[in-house]
Amino acid sequence: MSRHRCIERGDIMSMADYSLVRKERRSALIPAKKLRRVEVGPFATFYFENYETMWLQVHEMLFIEKGGDAQIDDELSVYNPLIPQGRELIATMMLEIDDPARRDKVLKRLGGIEKHVFFEIQGPGESWRIQGEPTDDTERTTPEGKTSSVHFFHFRFSDNDVAAFSDARRTVILGVDHPNYGHMAVVSPGSKAALAQDFG
Repeated sequence: MSRHRCIERGDIMSMADYSLVRKERRSALIPAKKLRRVEVGPFATFYFENYETMWLQVHEMLFIEKGGDAQIDDELSVYNPLIPQGRELIATMMLEIDDPARRDKVLKRLGGIEKHVFFEIQGPGESWRIQGEPTDDTERTTPEGKTSSVHFFHFRFSDNDVAAFSDARRTVILGVDHPNYGHMAVVSPGSKAALAQDFG
């Protein structure tokens, strides 16, 4: 379990050193990233971020874009806010539609979807929701009602929520209840256990 809450400059490898371990570091994270990925409906996929996924993302951006030292602070300012800070989960939601024409049509029907994302914790004998909150102030639905294909969410948990989420007797559901996209998915026991580590 990582206790890191932010990536600092001292955590950044030189690109020469990173190039030597890049393949190994990327491969090592694949099983963890698989557990942190939850598909909801036909084309909404949630990727739950943490220190390890963001550390790799920062290094990938630096490696690919080759911006050198001047690029580091920009990448940290983008990706550090996506690292959970305790009683929260943070996710990137991707609306993944390959065909451009269909993607455009669907996104025009999903304006305001960022207000319709939730976790639901169920049983025994009760259930309640934890609403997703957009992580930034950027408006992701245009005035014409077209939404972005990428959204970022905070899910803020109370101590009781954390205990319930981690309880094997309870079912945790990730859902979207937009009028034009109503889908839910049960979070697997393996994914529940992986995400529960983010609470620290």
